[in-house]
Amino acid sequence: MGPGTGKGQGDEQGENYGLAFSMTRGVFRIFAAQTVSAYESTNIHPVLTPLLIGWLLVLAVQLLYILFIFSRTAFRSADPTPNASAQRRGITIVVCARNELANLTELLPMLDAQQYSTFEVLVMDDRSTDGSRAFLENDIADLTHVRFIRIDTEPEHITPKKYALTIALKKATYPTVLLTDADCRPASDQWLARMVTPLTDPAKAIVLGFSPYTRYPGLLNFLIRSETLFTAVQYLSLALAGRPYMGVGRNLAYRTKTFFDNRGFYAHMNVLGGDDDLFVNEVATGRNTAVCLDPDTFMWSEPKRTWADWRIQKRRHLNVGKFYRTGHKIRLGLLVGSHVVTWLLALVTGVAVLVKMRIDPSFAPDEWLLLWGAMGLFAARLLLFWAIVGRVSYRLGHTVHWLLMPVMDLMLGIYYGLAGLKTGLRRRQKTYDWR
Repeated sequence: MGPGTGKGQGDEQGENYGLAFSMTRGVFRIFAAQTVSAYESTNIHPVLTPLLIGWLLVLAVQLLYILFIFSRTAFRSADPTPNASAQRRGITIVVCARNELANLTELLPMLDAQQYSTFEVLVMDDRSTDGSRAFLENDIADLTHVRFIRIDTEPEHITPKKYALTIALKKATYPTVLLTDADCRPASDQWLARMVTPLTDPAKAIVLGFSPYTRYPGLLNFLIRSETLFTAVQYLSLALAGRPYMGVGRNLAYRTKTFFDNRGFYAHMNVLGGDDDLFVNEVATGRNTAVCLDPDTFMWSEPKRTWADWRIQKRRHLNVGKFYRTGHKIRLGLLVGSHVVTWLLALVTGVAVLVKMRIDPSFAPDEWLLLWGAMGLFAARLLLFWAIVGRVSYRLGHTVHWLLMPVMDLMLGIYYGLAGLKTGLRRRQKTYDWR
């Protein structure tokens, strides 16, 4: 983990859970209005018809995302192969670490062995007390490309990791940085070369990579991998659609000029977290951002192993999404909200149909048309999600097995719904964790 912060892959969801909760309430307000007007007509059912209409609307939103956004990642062509001339551009790999001795011992030789002609590995040791300093001073002499900077004080005006990163970018030997964390492991010795290949295009200043979590047995690990995959589907696909909004600091490259031209972390320097996604959210555009999907560029990371640790991490993530730009929050809120409401209305509509059949088994022609239309669209949405997100999972290191896509789909709907409900209730009650 970086000094003073955790991972950023789930950060973008925080405010969007609240938007999803608000969207759910908004849909039911529409249902209520339609129900009142329905009593004035003899042609429609006062409850079932508004439910079916609402279900059709959110299913249409989901299909738009799946067919026109997610498919961009699923069917994107292969990344270009690095060429020898590109390797003449120097790269600085930055690793911020605090009390990560065991991880540094494993990671640094892997970074030093990257197959690239001109690079350095700059380790920012932030006030470590576990022997990291002695290791860096005495035991890295055999590592050709590795150097370190020690930080002994905690700044008051900026969070520790953002301070460490800012110092690293000022002290970097080369004008392009590639970021990762101490508990990550590159998929291959081609990680560096392939991650920075898109920067051979002078118009590109940012490269978004993917960082999957290691697979372990158990529900928690499955939930973490599922959310990681779906988060990647969102930020990679929207970037390919020309609407980049976040990246993950475990696998992210950008030019130092872009960082300093945009005043670095100034806009959110006191926000705990966001050294990756908030920075990308602020400076990334469709023209200056590239995506790397090559399996050799994946940066594998260790997931949380207990529910308590995971909840602490997610609580921190919830604090970051509210700083996203409004357009990004709306797009993500629609996506997450429609996902939740799709499954919620499937349940509610099913119950409404069963109740109606017990009371009056006859259906008007318009009701049959809406019912079969909604069920058909729901089935199409299930199959397309299974096929397209399953294809993305296949491309992204088989993060979730394709047979488990329907389980992941339903589980994420429940998870986002509960997270949105919790966020909405906390906001209404004005209760915040002082930590």
